Amino acid sequence: MIGRLNHVAIVVPDLEAAARTYRDTLGARVSAPVDLPAHGVTTVFVELDNTKIELLHPLGATSPIAKFLAEHPAGGMHHVCYEVDDILAARDRLRASGARVLGDGEPKTGAHGKPVLFLHPKDFLGTLVELEQT
Repeated sequence: MIGRLNHVAIVVPDLEAAARTYRDTLGARVSAPVDLPAHGVTTVFVELDNTKIELLHPLGATSPIAKFLAEHPAGGMHHVCYEVDDILAARDRLRASGARVLGDGEPKTGAHGKPVLFLHPKDFLGTLVELEQT
């Protein structure tokens, strides 16, 4: 059901410093920051040959990742994102197997302009999983 690893997301306390580390120290291609108000985050994507790293920073005090950053002030890995061909079919199959889809279960538009869903970390070995329709 799942396809490629689309990205690994890392919450960072300083988005500019994190982007600079990937760009200047590691020599990676780094996107400009993009605010995603619907998700309460600002993102930067680090483009690698085989996947991406998504750097996340809270956008406002009500950001869903603000609590994560408060608990992990240095930042840390937040989620992994896998590609799926049909997000609604994937959702329905996962629900039928007992997995919990976060939120209302309806896909939202993600950072790449494609439908995404998040799956409860307790159902996936303690890891928050994002599915993105390709």
